Amino acid sequence: MNILVTGANGQLGNEIRIVAKDSADRYFFIDVCDASPESVLMLCRLAGSDVCTETLRLDVTDLAAIRAMVAQYDIQAIINCAAYTNVDAAEENQELAMLLNAKAPENLAVAMKEVNGLLVHISTDYVFGKEPYNVPCREDQQGTPTGVYGYTKLCGEQCIQTVGCRYIIIRTAWLYSEFGKNFCRTMLNLTASKPQLKVVFDQVGTPTYAYDLAKAIKIVLEDYKEETVNHQLSVLNYSKNGVYHFSNEGVCSWFDFAKQIQEYSGQSGCDIQPCHSSEFPSPVIRPSYSVLDKTKVKQTFSVAIPYWTESLKRCIGNLK
Repeated sequence: MNILVTGANGQLGNEIRIVAKDSADRYFFIDVCDASPESVLMLCRLAGSDVCTETLRLDVTDLAAIRAMVAQYDIQAIINCAAYTNVDAAEENQELAMLLNAKAPENLAVAMKEVNGLLVHISTDYVFGKEPYNVPCREDQQGTPTGVYGYTKLCGEQCIQTVGCRYIIIRTAWLYSEFGKNFCRTMLNLTASKPQLKVVFDQVGTPTYAYDLAKAIKIVLEDYKEETVNHQLSVLNYSKNGVYHFSNEGVCSWFDFAKQIQEYSGQSGCDIQPCHSSEFPSPVIRPSYSVLDKTKVKQTFSVAIPYWTESLKRCIGNLK
């Protein structure tokens, strides 16, 4: 099966390069930005020198260009990791956020519908937040975003569903990895250089190691291939079409997350103190509770999900 990965130089895209290394499928990685030398070096360290670092160029807002690439490489599935993810900046750049988070997924869905392919789209816990949740959010729960970023990501989900292609939408949360800018890497740098830090304790969720998510996506694609491609299914729908949640197991606050990063890194010289979100003014209200219920993805695809501290330890070990 030929698979196209958008946003391939981001956190999840790079982890997909690693899990795809030994796959029988053929992967094509695309982005609009070049990979940093640091990311390429990390890829080679984690997966060996034969990992695919080649990146093709494609503008996911250009439907004609997507169609051309799908035809050229006989693409049967797309993993969409591309998005506008700057939560604060989205408040001032709603048009661009809508273009990348809603129109681009719609384009990819159209392209896949035309060839009877599958779109695996990555969404976010930020589609929730306005309601005072105190139990894990389910897939069928109404979206109540509190800002432009969450709103445009919810619109992207709705656009895909309206197009009517074969699709798997995966909402995730608090993504981190060995690559790019993320909370784990930021805390490693700050705890090594600052005598004291304040981290919010009134926002609760679950971290997600991008490598674990990449492995789960691979399981989904194997299931899809078995049901459709291998059996040359002629009908449009994949029986497992739908929205799913994926994060690591467990629950914590950003403060708890920071403390665990410090412990695993061995950097004890920084005093990390809990604080309220109000001490860090932001143009958007972030979800105070966005724990995701993962029952559906575990039951449907038999995905085994590690506890968040286990995965964090692995990531920090790789970074060290």
